[in-house]
This record gives sequence, structure tokens and C-alpha cells, in this order.
Amino acid sequence: MTLAALARFGYSYPLTSGAALDAVDLDIDSGVLLVTGASGSGKSTLLRVFNGLVPHFHGGTVRGRALVFGRDVVASSTRELARHVGFVFQDPELQSVQATVEHDVAFGLENLGVARSEMISRVGAALESTGIGALRARAVTTLSGGERQRLALAGVLAMQPRLLVLDEPLSQLDTQGARALLETLDGVARGGTAVIVAEHRLEWLTARVTRVVALEHGRLSESTPPRGNVTVTGPEVFRRPSGERRAWHLHRVTAGPARTPIVHDVDLHGAAGEVVALIGPNGSGKTTLLRTIAGLLAPLSGHVERTTGRIAYLPQNPTSLLHRRTVRAEVEWTLRHEGSRTRASDTLAEFGLAGVADRYPRDLSTGERQRAAIAAVLAARPVVALLDEPTRGMDTEARDALCRAVARITGCGGSVVIATHDLALVRAVSDRLVELGDGVVSDVPLQTSVPA
Repeated sequence: MTLAALARFGYSYPLTSGAALDAVDLDIDSGVLLVTGASGSGKSTLLRVFNGLVPHFHGGTVRGRALVFGRDVVASSTRELARHVGFVFQDPELQSVQATVEHDVAFGLENLGVARSEMISRVGAALESTGIGALRARAVTTLSGGERQRLALAGVLAMQPRLLVLDEPLSQLDTQGARALLETLDGVARGGTAVIVAEHRLEWLTARVTRVVALEHGRLSESTPPRGNVTVTGPEVFRRPSGERRAWHLHRVTAGPARTPIVHDVDLHGAAGEVVALIGPNGSGKTTLLRTIAGLLAPLSGHVERTTGRIAYLPQNPTSLLHRRTVRAEVEWTLRHEGSRTRASDTLAEFGLAGVADRYPRDLSTGERQRAAIAAVLAARPVVALLDEPTRGMDTEARDALCRAVARITGCGGSVVIATHDLALVRAVSDRLVELGDGVVSDVPLQTSVPA
């Protein structure tokens, strides 16, 4: 049975000449559909057709036809479609509207007028299925990026949609969280719900999906049905012997947001010319450590030493860094502010942004926004670069560009610290691996701790 169908569907955003989607033909049946493609290829635009955000929220011009459960998307309201279609955005922060985890999951059910007894049951089941049952009373603002991602999914699952649409749901999840999510999706699909997933972390998904399609410049092609796992490769960066000079040092630091300790009594340092990778479960304190090194979070006890020079920090949600009218202006501001003689065009080309240099940054895809933020942060070659989940939303080409940029920074004596769940990135660039868990921070052997 066809649940949704696009027939020669095309779409252009307002005030643009090109087509974001071009003559797309696609039928959605039961099972799991994986949508692949480079950053900016149109994946998020395609997904937003199914809940009516394209065109009702974004405006623009539509060609062809899109049906969801027999309803014409253009003729139906987003409220009507939301009763049948659950959607998890690339930026889970967009979906948190209540103060606590439990109330946030219940919010959609309240809007649907679900009875209180059923609401309590659904909320509990959704929290447990996404592995955040223990967080139900927590303030949403205290959650890590991965925990926020699970929260967004729980809120959607509680509404029991007939079609579940997920835009890069694995981007901030640790290994345990990713496995839990995939098990949840398996159960959802077995229950008869159709699932559409756009994702770059193909190694997790290809063995579990029933169909794969690829987008390129808004045009869709059917891919070969998956057979086993996909190997994800990246450039192997030469392991540099680190220098003796310390770029930063945490001396017996205890730290956490809202005066709530997340990491305890940490003694950790990074040397000039060294890449340190921070790994650990969602909520283990990776972001807390980065913010403490950056000076954005004062330690509750202990103290921090930092080298003289520019410290660059990329947060998990890089959109918060982008405030200028064009991507080019973002990079130029950094270069001008730091007195660098590097040309903006060189940095834009390095990160594959030349084609969108004059676009408004917040109109870009998530992967393109990520690259724009990284380009702006790293343009002036900082002495310390702190990167929180930098490969979020990135395709393979963009990841390779990031690896080369990291190598250039360390080659000039800079120190790089990366908090990530992307083990391919860890293998490609890291000199040291630091694992966080239960408030404890420890160095672990790189070669034995990162699976091939």
C-alpha cells in the first residue's frame, strides 16, 4: 500500500532561481527508506514536503503533486498532516518547548487532546524506548545535544505517527544511543509505521533499511538495495609527535552547568601540535570540558591555564555563531578581527563554500551551515581550536576538508580538542583519546579503543 507519493514534484524557495527539488517521483510504502546525498542536495527539503512545511511554512513555488495518506500536501494544513506524520528535525533544539523532559514529551499529546491516562502511558513508553526514562524530571536546558536528540524523538513517538520522518537522527548520538535508536526504529517499522531517514552516517543504517534513494542537486535516483554495511573512509592524517609546550591545562577541575557538577577533579592538558579527542556517552561532560577550556564556563573548583593567543570554539549548534548577511562576510569578519592576511576566498574554497559565499548563512542546509561556522571559526588559524561535534550534518567531502584544516592548525603549532561520536574522525586525526563517563575523565590507548 502506498502511504505517500510524489509525482514530478518540484520546489523552489522564495527569491531563488534554482530548483531545490526537481521532478521528483517517489512512492513511500512500509519499511525504512534511507535518503542519501551531499550537504545541500535537497534532503531536508524533500523530508519537509511530507509534513507540509514545504511549501506552507517556507513559501516558494511548487510544481507537480505530493500526496500523504491520500491528502494533497498543498491543499492540506500542516496541523492536519501532523496528526499522521511525525518529524524530527536536524536541530533538536527547535522541538523543545517545555521546561522539563516529561512535559516536553507530553506537549504534542496535549495539542491533540489525548486523555490524561493515555497521555501518561504514552509519555512513559516513549521515554523508555528512547533511553531517557531516568531524565523525565530534568530541565531541558541541562541536557546534552544527544539527550536533546533523544527527547525530540520521544516527543514524536508518543504521538504514534503513521509516517515517521527523521532528519539526521544519529548526528549527536553516542554508540549506545545510536544502537538504541536503531532498535526503536526496527520496532516502529515492525509495527507498521513507515520510516524515512536522511543521514550521512551510513555505516549504522544500510544493513537495516529496505530501500535507498540518492539526491543530487534536487534530483532523485534509486540506489541499489543495501547489502551489508558500508565502509566509511576518510583521509589518514599523519600522527604528529606533540610538543612539550602545553596549550591548555585543567588543574583538578570540577565543572558543570547551573552549578551542577558533571565532571569531577579533572587534571587534563593539551600540547601544542596535538589533537585530543573527547569521547563518551551523551551527558558525560564533553561539552562541559570544552566550554571550561574556552573560558565560557567557570569551574566550580580548580583552575584553568591557557596559552596566549586566539581560542576558537565551535558549539554543537553552530547556527548561533552565524549573524552576518553572507557566508563570505562571516569569514571576512574573523580574518579582519584577528588581523589575518589570509584571503576569505581561500578559506571558502577550502571548505567547499565558494558556491554559497553570497548566500544568507541561515538559509543553508545544516551541513552547509556547519561548514560555514567551521570556516569562520578556523579562518584565522587559532592557537587552540575547540570543536563540539564538528561533523554533524557533514558529507564525506566536507569531513575530509575538516581533517585537512585540523592538520594545518596543528602543523603550525596549534592545539585542537574535538568532542565527537564520529569514530572515523577520531581514527583520522587524533593523537590522544580521552574518555568520559560517570564524571571521570581518563586517557585511553588510541589504537585499542577505536574500533576499525
